[in-house]
Amino acid sequence: MSSALTKIDHFIDGDYTQSASAATFESINPSTGAPHALVASGDAADIDRAVTAARRAFEKGDWSGLSVAERCQYLKRIGDLIMERRKELAVAESTDNGKPISESFDGDILRSASNFHFFSQFAASHADEAYSGGLDERHVAIREPLGVCGLITPWNLPLYLATWKIAPALAMGNTIVLKPAEWTPYTAYLFADITRAAGLPPGVFNIVNGFGAKSAGEALTLHPDVRSISFTGETSTGKAIMRASSDTLKKLSFELGGKGANIIFDDANLDEAIPTAVRAAFRNQGQICLAGSRLFVQKKVYDQVVERLVQRVKTIKVGDPLDPTTQMGALVSREHLDKVLSYIEIGKQEGQLLTGGEPIGAQLGSQFKNGYFLSPSVFAGLKSDSRFLQEEIFGPTLPVVAFQDEEEAIALANNSPYGLSASIWSQDVDRLHRLSTRIKAGMIWINTWFLRDLRTPFGGQKSSGIGREGGRYSLEFFSEAKCISYKYR
Repeated sequence: MSSALTKIDHFIDGDYTQSASAATFESINPSTGAPHALVASGDAADIDRAVTAARRAFEKGDWSGLSVAERCQYLKRIGDLIMERRKELAVAESTDNGKPISESFDGDILRSASNFHFFSQFAASHADEAYSGGLDERHVAIREPLGVCGLITPWNLPLYLATWKIAPALAMGNTIVLKPAEWTPYTAYLFADITRAAGLPPGVFNIVNGFGAKSAGEALTLHPDVRSISFTGETSTGKAIMRASSDTLKKLSFELGGKGANIIFDDANLDEAIPTAVRAAFRNQGQICLAGSRLFVQKKVYDQVVERLVQRVKTIKVGDPLDPTTQMGALVSREHLDKVLSYIEIGKQEGQLLTGGEPIGAQLGSQFKNGYFLSPSVFAGLKSDSRFLQEEIFGPTLPVVAFQDEEEAIALANNSPYGLSASIWSQDVDRLHRLSTRIKAGMIWINTWFLRDLRTPFGGQKSSGIGREGGRYSLEFFSEAKCISYKYR
């Protein structure tokens, strides 16, 4: 059976390669529950091969020795090639991850290309700093590449979040070892071919597939020649990476968990707020760190919002990820589906299930009977300290809680170990300003959700991360500052 599966190898020193141990694992199509690919399973030996290739390429200077402007021409070419292969990449992403093809094609892959196009322009225009200390002295602050950068990326937005890190790391002259999430290695595998077609020198970009603890991921964080780790994923994994990296003093950037508050006041435009709340909760099957996964509604409009919300959620079309009309696909894995189902049982005990929360693969036809499909769910009657409101579920679930006034809304929003993002809906400008400064989150959206400008900082507070990426923040993370001072005689 495995002979019919797509073969996904590592990419090291410019070529696809098997694991040194020849170990493999199966990648599962979430919509069918059947394997679709056989993936090389990396370990410390494969990581060492990749890091050695990356270090050799960095020291050779074919990439790090280019000017920023020259490197940015490669970035633009990579962005163009992503667009040329947009459909192929979108199908691969939906097959591997289970998300609707409309989201892959119009969201993930388009944004992946945009990441390269943006940094190809932004990095080229990013100037060094110069300071005059009088007529006889001058100080220049330049930024130099770090060397070998380790990137560990998640399964929910595989290529999108990989390119978010790869583009600025390359722009600043680094070489890369990428460890994609083991559940979704397909688009990274295809992307490697794009880097080769764009002309990147061998060793500049490398991929090692595999698992995390006691496997490829851990080996990458421990390797002494890796200068930095940029990680997106679970908070518990981020803590483990921080401990593992401490002996080698790596530079770290973490975008971790989220439990975003979505706050609707009674003066909000409900015709915009309600459909956006649905999109914020259920896009990508709720598997987004920025999801509006806690909905707080002012009491005056609570009943109206809940009624309209439930009606809208019931109309969401769950089905074949490759069907352009599908609005919600399959969860990424059986393990994750079981986790979300366990939280749904907790939600039933702690509150009231208003709709959804049932596995529905068998209802979609024989092809999908073993798929990881779940109807979107809405809950009410939950207390602010309930597990359902406090813990990151990362699935198509939405608890709705009523609040009386601003102070209660702020208290509810901040009653969370996470602080990645929040949305506030109101027509009162003063209120919006007050809340946006008092809610503890790295990103606040006013009368919208997921509005992004790639120049702005992306990251969270509390248990949602360390550091920021985006625009100059990414360029600074993937480089080292150096001051050169001149004395004129």
